[in-house]
Amino acid sequence: MYSVMDSLISSSSSFRSPYHHQPRIPTITLTKPVSKIPSSHRITQHILRSNFKIFTAASPATFPAETESAPPEEAAEPERFEWYEQWYPVWAVCDLDKRRPHAKKVLGIDLVVWWDRNENAWKVFDDSCPHRLAPLSEGRIDQWGRLQCVYHGWCFGGAGDCKFIPQAPRDGPPVHTSKKACVAVYPSCVQNGIVWFWPNPDPQYKEIHSTKKPHYIPELDDPSFAYAMTTREIGYGYEILIENLMDPAHVAYAHYGVMETGQVPKSLKADREGGRPLEMSVQKVDVNGFTSKQIFGENYFVAPCLLYGYFAPKKGQITNKASSEVVLSPVPPEKKAMLVFYCVPVSPGHSRLIYAIPRNFGVRMQRMVPRWIHHILQNLILDSDLYLLHMEVNCPYVTIHDEERKLRNVGALNWHKSCYVPTKSDALVVAFRRWLNKYGGAQVDWSDKYTGELPPTPPREQLFDRYWTHTVGCSSCSAAYKRLNALVIALQVVSIASTAAVAAAKHGAISIAARYSVASLAVLSFLASKWLSHFIHKTFICHDYDHAFR
Repeated sequence: MYSVMDSLISSSSSFRSPYHHQPRIPTITLTKPVSKIPSSHRITQHILRSNFKIFTAASPATFPAETESAPPEEAAEPERFEWYEQWYPVWAVCDLDKRRPHAKKVLGIDLVVWWDRNENAWKVFDDSCPHRLAPLSEGRIDQWGRLQCVYHGWCFGGAGDCKFIPQAPRDGPPVHTSKKACVAVYPSCVQNGIVWFWPNPDPQYKEIHSTKKPHYIPELDDPSFAYAMTTREIGYGYEILIENLMDPAHVAYAHYGVMETGQVPKSLKADREGGRPLEMSVQKVDVNGFTSKQIFGENYFVAPCLLYGYFAPKKGQITNKASSEVVLSPVPPEKKAMLVFYCVPVSPGHSRLIYAIPRNFGVRMQRMVPRWIHHILQNLILDSDLYLLHMEVNCPYVTIHDEERKLRNVGALNWHKSCYVPTKSDALVVAFRRWLNKYGGAQVDWSDKYTGELPPTPPREQLFDRYWTHTVGCSSCSAAYKRLNALVIALQVVSIASTAAVAAAKHGAISIAARYSVASLAVLSFLASKWLSHFIHKTFICHDYDHAFR
């Protein structure tokens, strides 16, 4: 789980040591509901079994107990992961404005998230007015705290019931009370500073939060821990996003020059970047996810969205000369940190990443630095991965999702035939594909909303867009963007005013020293405005990334 992990750590602090006493993934068992949303990707168990044996043998170093001659019980029909019977994170509360509705998409479902001040709760509705199907996310919150569709003014309460139809006669039948006038409401809750929703509006799930809750991370609510929540829309799919976060081996290369990967012993360092063998193992895989272990500590994948792991500040490292294995020296358990990633399936070829790096040391400094400062490096790291996972070497301008296309061409169950994963550093990627193929139907269940075709990749400048994928949805970055743009204008005004003052001053009216001082102020203000404009563009709008010159 160390693609972005190490990089994000470097933006906050340097810590990479084990914390071995954390609880395992809890398993929550519920009674199966009567009705389910049908899947468009049901794969027969005959195909699943015949291909899964081959897949699990793709990395014998990772799964030594699994070979092509699997025991008879391996062929038993596995428990199926139900994509529409799970909680999904939608957005961080810190980046939601209570004064307006917000359009979001999860699992291909168009949602509107809005604050119901009458119930003091965030609500998640289907983003479609029952009248003429206009998007409610383009509406407003009226003076009575109702969600208003701005196409014809229909108003809705927190339960999805229609409160007012302006066009209906006041003395006529109460047409607004019809069930046809209601909006579909999804069960929702707030946990760990994130709005969650259950992707089934059936009334039987209305109280689902009382029996099944999202996986809880106590450190995110612990006041002794500090962190900066970040959300970014990602231009590649859910499966690729998770694999990228689970892949530690690429960090030294894809993020070279951006973040530090730690000191590598001379006996293991074979190149400039410092790639080295990594000891990783998967301890348990079931329908709920899996637990893994590596030199840094234990990590967890809680299906379908959560990746997290615990760490402590690094206290130095030594090398076992007999085995050339890197070993971290013991660290005090009182200093802890962790990485928390929520990987959200949005639509084919698109995903969303919500993440945090809570820690209980350096808390004061963490809270003093604005979130947008942390986001500068974190966005740069995400952009470097975006480039590699999208672009084709021979066509840098108009391409398709290259890696996803190749995997789609060979088929999800034949993933191992297109990728050669012989080392232990690929253990988590193999484990995820194993889980997805065995329990998840080999891919996200989009419930007949998509054909499965991937959208074309936009031109390069749009591919690296930060404004619409992050800045607009981040309260800290959007505020900084506006303030810094105002500063640019102020510097330009100072430059023009200073130039005009020098030009208008009559000869001898001001001293030569004063004239040079004002002229210098004009030049410096102009140069500062130009530099700041460039900084704003690459920080909040678009920042290209070239690996060749790192």
